[in-house]
Amino acid sequence: MPEQVDNITNLIRPQLFPAVSPYMTTRLAVGDGHELYVECCGNPKGEPVIVLHGGPGGGCTPSMRRYFDPERHRIVLFDQRGCGRSTPYASTDANTTWHLVDDIERIRALLGIERWMVFGGSWGATLALLYAQSHPSRVRAMVLRGVFTMTQAELDWFYGGGAAKFWPDSWEAFCAPIPVEERGDMIAAYRKRLFGDDITAASQAALAWTGWENTLAFVSSDGTSHTGSPHYARAFARIENHYFHNAGFLHSDDQILQDLPRIADIPAIIVQGRYDMVCPPETAAKLAANWPSAQLRLVGMAGHAMSEPGITAELLRAVEQLGGA
Repeated sequence: MPEQVDNITNLIRPQLFPAVSPYMTTRLAVGDGHELYVECCGNPKGEPVIVLHGGPGGGCTPSMRRYFDPERHRIVLFDQRGCGRSTPYASTDANTTWHLVDDIERIRALLGIERWMVFGGSWGATLALLYAQSHPSRVRAMVLRGVFTMTQAELDWFYGGGAAKFWPDSWEAFCAPIPVEERGDMIAAYRKRLFGDDITAASQAALAWTGWENTLAFVSSDGTSHTGSPHYARAFARIENHYFHNAGFLHSDDQILQDLPRIADIPAIIVQGRYDMVCPPETAAKLAANWPSAQLRLVGMAGHAMSEPGITAELLRAVEQLGGA
């Protein structure tokens, strides 16, 4: 699910997130022709935290560094396979959830980090949970936002008409490129176009796919479509559709909930917008109810985007609370 963070507010405790540049960037070969862009910033001897961006296919941005005190934290970001500055761009070959989980471990080993905080929102929260459940001994704490657990019910909500009940005009625009007879499975219909030979149709589909998600990200949205650049939309739409078509490559629909006992003792704070139309709060509440060490913080008058003021404030509080524990 999408990340909208480029206009992060500077009004909330700005001393904790001044602009900071990476002290190290590298390209990490992870096999199958993929090279990942990895950056580190902040204090090289500080408490390590890895930031997992959304999508899948969104890429990391400089503003994601600014949720952390650069004097206190060693901040690690990377562009997941096929997106951002990683190559090959928009590639879905050898690009699955389990490739990404392995990539995170490669980055940890490369940097010589024993344990770290894991920070992720939307799809980044999904990946954070699956990484922690696969490598619980490597995770010290977690901060999650706009939780998504890759269940069919969540996909049906967003692509099967649930959110459309609140956003009928935006849903109509999303459906417009798809013939009526194909609208019973919007993920499959878009996949046909995103991965087809017609470049023009693929570009139009990528912009429409991205626009639907980004339009619903903010509680203050007026319904105007925000598609981003065609270059960004191509990777975002292709990779996200690839993951959703394959149900996130999970072993079962409720895998994340079933495997919560593996991370029962890892402290976590879940920040969730009460009016999140992309990832409704029901999922976050269910996760917190079954996770003894997790706290749920519902934010009133907030949607999905991490840059909304209420979400930003709670994320800063969560990082301060868990960042040095």
